[in-house]
Amino acid sequence: MSKRLLAILAAIGASTIYGINHTVAKGVMPLYIEPFGFIFLRVFGAAILFWAISFLGPKEKIATSDWPRIFACAVFGMVINMLFFFKGLSLSTPINSSVIVTLSPIMVLILASILIKERITLLKTAGIVVGLAGALVLVLFSVQSKADAPNIPLGNILFMVNAFSYGIYLILVKPLTAKYHPLTLMKWLFGIAVFINLPITIGEFTDVAWQDLPWEAIWKMGFVVLGTTFATYLLNIFALKELSASTISAFIYLQPLIGIIYAITTGADELTAVKVIAGLLVFAGVYMVTKKKTEIRA
Repeated sequence: MSKRLLAILAAIGASTIYGINHTVAKGVMPLYIEPFGFIFLRVFGAAILFWAISFLGPKEKIATSDWPRIFACAVFGMVINMLFFFKGLSLSTPINSSVIVTLSPIMVLILASILIKERITLLKTAGIVVGLAGALVLVLFSVQSKADAPNIPLGNILFMVNAFSYGIYLILVKPLTAKYHPLTLMKWLFGIAVFINLPITIGEFTDVAWQDLPWEAIWKMGFVVLGTTFATYLLNIFALKELSASTISAFIYLQPLIGIIYAITTGADELTAVKVIAGLLVFAGVYMVTKKKTEIRA
């Protein structure tokens, strides 16, 4: 099996886990754990796992010139990205989150044009406008709050910040994947992220009544740490060694399909006309942006 095919399968696997995560993570917030407390559990748990298995990879020394980029990757990939997504998920719905995160390829293109001067064609410009219009439809018209989604518009805006931050992370981390083993990168990125997240998240983490948690909450938290964090970041960093950042971001198409099916079948969310229209606009926009994929270099 070729390395490229393995990379594609890794990207599909990561997107599948992410799609399920929209509903699984929502199922424990804020009833059992607040979003920021969940991020501490997620990042700290993944850091322990990556450092525990780091011996399986080669012993590598990070070049002094690469530390600023690694720090930035931790900030955008494991701090801003995660904090805004989980806070948004606690305020909005699983289907909204799975649709809005598909803006990531558009964000990658916009950032690539700014950071590495990648040319944006007329078709891609139209795709950016259409895709963002779809996100705005969800922000402006998904206003009916409910008990487990108290502020849907604000939650949807936080999802957009999450997509933007993840786009920056993909562009920044791409050059590092050519120089370092995935385990080397992950142990340092999550190790740094633990200390950055600590003052923001530790309060909500210590508020959790750990001794009273039911099995349903425990397995869902475990899924987020082992699956959504440890497995997906490892799979994506592996895929980035063979695929461009723009190609990886395009696999995010799978998230709404898997996320919507899982949310509806488990009764966690429902499909409405607004969500369908917004989803179609976002998908159309992302299709136009990624119709001719451009290799992203940094």
